[in-house]
Amino acid sequence: MRDNLFNANIDIADFRFDKEVVEVFDDMVRRSVPGYDSMIQMIGLIARMYGQDNTNYYDLGSSTGAISLAIALNNKHQKNTFFAIDNSEEMVSKCKQNLESKIDNLQATCADINQIHIENASIVVLNLTLQFIDVKDRSNLIKKIYEGLNPGGVLIISEKIHFEDKETQDQITNLHIDFKKENGYSELEIANKRQAIENVLITDTKAIHIERLKDSGFKDTSCFFQCLNFVSFLSVK
Repeated sequence: MRDNLFNANIDIADFRFDKEVVEVFDDMVRRSVPGYDSMIQMIGLIARMYGQDNTNYYDLGSSTGAISLAIALNNKHQKNTFFAIDNSEEMVSKCKQNLESKIDNLQATCADINQIHIENASIVVLNLTLQFIDVKDRSNLIKKIYEGLNPGGVLIISEKIHFEDKETQDQITNLHIDFKKENGYSELEIANKRQAIENVLITDTKAIHIERLKDSGFKDTSCFFQCLNFVSFLSVK
């Protein structure tokens, strides 16, 4: 379904992953996030490379299940359980609808990812999720993931970032706006969406992400994808 949620002069409330957003989410994210399909494809290939037999795969902030599906389709390992976890009941319902006939050993659960226990993991993905977690809780979440990963397991993070240099930030922001216009969003829709999300989605710089991962114990982190102000990190335990 096409995203038309922000195409009217209305009072804008903070963005929520409610039923209306869930119905248009896949269209919204593809028209808003440059390189989104490539991001998903690369995460699937990384899971193929780093997955381990007899381990758990976690998709934290799973939304409609695109990442879980990419991991499953690329999985060459045996006896794995797929955990798709989101704190929106509507998202979890949509995820189940999309994936239950496609993935064996899927557990789609509505829960706060800050509260879940991670264990025996070889793959953990936070795809456009950490940016919605309270800044003060982010380090604890990353440390918990590190502790739940097996040796050689990986954490994959994709995020919107900001830049410390104002000139660079302005340049990339304008390019991102042009990208959304090219995908059919009007200036009114872009402005309304920005207003709705500005108190909900809080970005970090690339340097802060890498430092947080290092402080949490990860021995090796690389930025394997970037398109404008969206990046993906691969961290190996």
